[in-house]
Amino acid sequence: MSGVGSRLAGYDAVVYDLDGTLVELAVDWDAVADAVLDVYAERALIPPTEELWDLLGAADGYGVRDEVEEAIAGHERPGARESARLPLGDRLTGTADGGGSHPPAGVCSLNCEDACRIAVDTHGLGDALVSDAIVGRDTVATHKPDPASLFAAIDRLGAAPEDALFVGDSRSDAVTAERGGVDFAWVSDLLAE
Repeated sequence: MSGVGSRLAGYDAVVYDLDGTLVELAVDWDAVADAVLDVYAERALIPPTEELWDLLGAADGYGVRDEVEEAIAGHERPGARESARLPLGDRLTGTADGGGSHPPAGVCSLNCEDACRIAVDTHGLGDALVSDAIVGRDTVATHKPDPASLFAAIDRLGAAPEDALFVGDSRSDAVTAERGGVDFAWVSDLLAE
């Protein structure tokens, strides 16, 4: 991974965000939010917000968690099949093909695990990632920015949080790493090396 490999060499494990970091899911997030709002409306519930991830966070309290999850995942799975691999994904597959050394790697994503696995398979990232360390929002009890999902990925890579790096593209990713005491790198910074 050119200059990136030397930056990652000091870690026992690297965990990547998925959407916006390794791939770009072909998802209209406004349409997803509308689908989730429809779940609330179909049950005559007044949604607490119109922001997608806040609607997901409130779903348990409204008794619509499974329906909201499926409304979101119903867009993510086809979006994963139609996704585009991003430059860091290209570099990661280059490492898997013998282009350099890389610590064991996994994924911690706000997308559902099924969509993560579809995107990984679609873009040939499987050889570069430890399959058991692909963690989506529905893999453990909580999701980003709570660090439990990041800890799960790191643990499945056989590393400790203080010996791992989390790479992402959003403020939520940075907050997740900070809350977990895990080093963080912006994907843009890695690509600039």
